[in-house]
Amino acid sequence: MLMNKMILYKEWLKTRWILLGIALVTAALTAYCFLNLTKVVQIRGAELLWETLVNKETVLTEILRYVPAIAGAILALSQWIPEIQRKRLKLTLHLPYSQNGMLAVITAYGLVVLTVLFVLQAIASAWALSAWVPAELVVRVLRTMAVWYLAGWAAYLFTSALCLEPTWRMRVAVLLVAAGVLRLMFLSGVPEAYNGFFPWLLVYVLLSGGLLFSGVARFKEGLQD
Repeated sequence: MLMNKMILYKEWLKTRWILLGIALVTAALTAYCFLNLTKVVQIRGAELLWETLVNKETVLTEILRYVPAIAGAILALSQWIPEIQRKRLKLTLHLPYSQNGMLAVITAYGLVVLTVLFVLQAIASAWALSAWVPAELVVRVLRTMAVWYLAGWAAYLFTSALCLEPTWRMRVAVLLVAAGVLRLMFLSGVPEAYNGFFPWLLVYVLLSGGLLFSGVARFKEGLQD
């Protein structure tokens, strides 16, 4: 338990300013999105938002579409680049603690802080939209945004895997898989297009976490380009 707390504190020290920057940019973009919608409502009325959500293939928050994925990739880089550049990874892996356990704690830290950020943004979005449209349409927007948040998880895990992978052959393979999965998540802009496929996407993303462990195993074996 003490070792877990030490690992989490170390990750917090490494990422706290990056997290603050991500949070501020996310908040600013979210505010910008809804300020624009406020202007539309003031000029043309909330009925236009109803009509747009019901009759057109949009959820009014498209400006936020890629924000979670970018946030996930940046957070992963902030966690692993210092370990690689300062050659601390080998030392970290030789601490008196389970290698897989340590990697799981570090990864869980990243996923949890991203989830907190995504939940706060979703709550803010739901609160803003609820002032203009009924709950059913708010839920429709949130269901559409859910796959964007899943893309944030995927970007985090794949970026971490790329950082930890010691061989170029496997880096290329990871990059191709990451490109395919993320492309699939942004293939359609139709509202709720991923509802039926979302559980499968979630499984793919969670399974991709195994790439981190296999990369570290190869690193410890001395396989390095």
